[in-house]
Amino acid sequence: MSRRAGDRILFLRASRDIEFVKQHGRRLSTACFNLLVCKTEGGTSRVGIIVGRRFGIAVRRNRVKRVFRELTRQVRNELTSNHALLVFPKRDALTLPFQELKGLWQTTLRRQGLLSGREV
Repeated sequence: MSRRAGDRILFLRASRDIEFVKQHGRRLSTACFNLLVCKTEGGTSRVGIIVGRRFGIAVRRNRVKRVFRELTRQVRNELTSNHALLVFPKRDALTLPFQELKGLWQTTLRRQGLLSGREV
């Protein structure tokens, strides 16, 4: 399976799925991102990344989306099943070094019970 094909399974793209998570998800807030988590019936967990225009110019919006897609890919095999996540990055996410942001991402997911114990 190519990276693109695997990404279709991993990421939320349909607006109806995103709206469902917005309406039914529980909100968490960290220094670098807000997170909405919703239990689903879909089997695999999926992640959506939402960056509005208030974030800044398109270059910054696209960069932060790339960073969070990569963070999601790195924990793909550890994600527990049956959850939908929406990530709303904050501007501080681009000021933090990638490894620190990755640590914050993994810690937040683990505290919410969204990561299994196996390390990859």
